[in-house]
Amino acid sequence: MTVRIYVPRDAAALALGADRVAKALSREAETRKLDITIVHNGSRGMHWLEPLVEVETAQGRIAYGPVKPSDVAALLDAGLLEGKAHPLCLGGTEEIPFLKNQTRLTFARCGVIDPVSLDDYKAHGGLKGLENAIAMAPADVVKQVTDSGLRGRGGAGFPTGIKWKTVLDAPGDRKYIVCNADEGDSGTFADRMIMEGDPFVLIEGMAIAGLATGATKGFVYIRSEYPQAIDAMNEAVTVARGAGVLGPSVLGSGKAFDMEIRVGAGAYVCGEETALLNSLEGKRGIVRAKPPLPALQGFMGRPTVVNNVISLASVPIIMDKGADFYRDFGMGRSRGTIPLQIAGNVKHGGLYETAFGLTLGEIIDVIGGGTATGRPVRAVQVGGPLGAYFPRALFDTPFDYEAFAAKDGLIGHAGITVFDDTVDMLKQARFAMEFCAVESCGKCTPCRIGSTRGVETADRIAQGIEPEKNRELLADLCNTMKFGSLCALGGFTPYPVLSAMNHFPEDFSPAPMVEAAE
Repeated sequence: MTVRIYVPRDAAALALGADRVAKALSREAETRKLDITIVHNGSRGMHWLEPLVEVETAQGRIAYGPVKPSDVAALLDAGLLEGKAHPLCLGGTEEIPFLKNQTRLTFARCGVIDPVSLDDYKAHGGLKGLENAIAMAPADVVKQVTDSGLRGRGGAGFPTGIKWKTVLDAPGDRKYIVCNADEGDSGTFADRMIMEGDPFVLIEGMAIAGLATGATKGFVYIRSEYPQAIDAMNEAVTVARGAGVLGPSVLGSGKAFDMEIRVGAGAYVCGEETALLNSLEGKRGIVRAKPPLPALQGFMGRPTVVNNVISLASVPIIMDKGADFYRDFGMGRSRGTIPLQIAGNVKHGGLYETAFGLTLGEIIDVIGGGTATGRPVRAVQVGGPLGAYFPRALFDTPFDYEAFAAKDGLIGHAGITVFDDTVDMLKQARFAMEFCAVESCGKCTPCRIGSTRGVETADRIAQGIEPEKNRELLADLCNTMKFGSLCALGGFTPYPVLSAMNHFPEDFSPAPMVEAAE
């Protein structure tokens, strides 16, 4: 009987040697005449345990990790194929606390199935949402998404259903669905994990969006730094088209929707929807002034839905289980689940999908296990490089769009980066300004010039040159950038700078320079 062994094809697992582990398994199996099939699945999101090897047994899937190539022979000697005990054995995969305590809706199949097997996808509930959408009127599909409370998971938190309704109601001879997969925030990897581990859920979500709005063509704009995701998405699109999931008659409905994968060149600003659209059209990736909104004049001047990967990948379960099912998770106006991406100096880094509402302290101390160094947590940045730094005094803040906004923070793409007590917050503020200066498209003055002056001002504070005057100047620059920039790159850079200044003022008061004696 053939034994199925799962070794991830996820980029994080590959970086830690998953391919070498798979090759070692193949070599040992050939030498020992073992009947095995290696399935290259997505990651379960427990990065400290990668490469995570799972074996399918009569008792369910048993996990081992982190596995090195040199461990393979001993694992097989110990009875890996039967799921027997070994120092690396973690027991039943689904019973690992980090995984067991999650609410996996969007990521339910990630790490479970062969990512490019449509049969696997359907066997685990795939395409049910699309089948339901086909049987409904477009306006009813839009209403179900609206009623679910789904908001844009890319960072802005704009209600997805309202954006879809705008495109549905907009006149146009052609409409488009554009998936923003330009996941450039440091410490974020949810989009990549979905595309590498469950690409059909994104394809299904885009097809539903097309049927709901009258769009017949879609594009996924992926950053070039994600070669594994690009390969997985291209392969899945080919499979889906061959099976009639995409094409002139989606699942035999007579309604057309097709899509293709486009690769960006790595500009952070192309994560902003209008810069992305310019790049997609073959133009320089610079921000457009709004209005007009992309929903009315987007790709090639046509009505366009621009949604993040996780937003679109959340749609199939809403269409399968219903709006009420999805809306029952979460708190306030933040409904459903959010894939937390826990990174930085943290013991248990990885992806944790849960309903909105956990406090920041629970996420860092309980789920993340505190710092990897064992030192106290000093600061946590939520929302990528443009997110605010929160001190422990704010760890009672619930993970919710409005709760974070009330504390001058933002959830963004739900990337969480942990820092211990050795961090220099003045250097972090300088980094935010430098990042903005490097990544600015240059179109607007507050972002282009303000960030450059911000770096210079932070350097003067660090050198002890008129620190009080320069602190005031840095705060004034932030105010100008926040309210004068065309897009979120310049507009959100003040979040990390001002939060660092407000919550960690001691790091902005270096000793003044002393002139050398004659």
